[in-house]
Amino acid sequence: MKGLAGKGILVTRPREQAEPLIERLQAAGAHPVSFPAIEIAPPQDAARLRQGLNRLPEFDWLIFISPTAVARFFAEFGERTLPASIHIAAMGEGSARALRQRGAGEIACPEGNADSESLLALPALQAVRGQKIMIVRGEGGRELLAETLRARGAEVEYAECYRRRPPAADVAPVLAEFRRGAVDAITASSGEGVDNLFALLGEAGAGFLRDTPWFVPHTRIAETVRRLGVRQVAVSAAGDDALLTMLEEWFAHG
Repeated sequence: MKGLAGKGILVTRPREQAEPLIERLQAAGAHPVSFPAIEIAPPQDAARLRQGLNRLPEFDWLIFISPTAVARFFAEFGERTLPASIHIAAMGEGSARALRQRGAGEIACPEGNADSESLLALPALQAVRGQKIMIVRGEGGRELLAETLRARGAEVEYAECYRRRPPAADVAPVLAEFRRGAVDAITASSGEGVDNLFALLGEAGAGFLRDTPWFVPHTRIAETVRRLGVRQVAVSAAGDDALLTMLEEWFAHG
């Protein structure tokens, strides 16, 4: 990936998710600038989460929305073993990879986009009438997945095992990187992170954010970025491989 050599790439993922991408950017010769735009915190109602996990044998499906959901779920679930009869699904390959690392067997996972629409298109989730489904996620977020599964006749509950919040961050270092021309691209993995980044950097950073090319894994995130006045937005497929390939091609041909 010679096109990435010496390029400054702003990584805005939560700290828990950023390290693998940072390591790959460094291996490609890039200069990653880490500035988490979302902080992951414990859920507001940990007791409710524990009660739900204790009832896990009642459920037919366990659906994980993100790698963070996987990590926080197992941090709370501890050394217990998942019920052998439960089916597991993951929103995207990142979540599926995190589940495999924890010994999960067969995982239903869409190829391509890591979103509710792709997950709902899986054949395994079509005939779910009468089944009980637990969705493991952070607090809040889209309701499409649960609403559609309920419309298909399933009983759906949430296991909300973390919450997202804007970090209490010192913006001076990242603004200094922009001012000296050391940020050539920005990566973002959620619309919430995009909004947080603009709010955190304020007017001092708005021009830099709008003038720098952004790389995101979904058209919904791209819409958020464009709404805030960014001029160049590229949408990759899900996963770090696709993101790195797009970054390489952008700079190789730029």
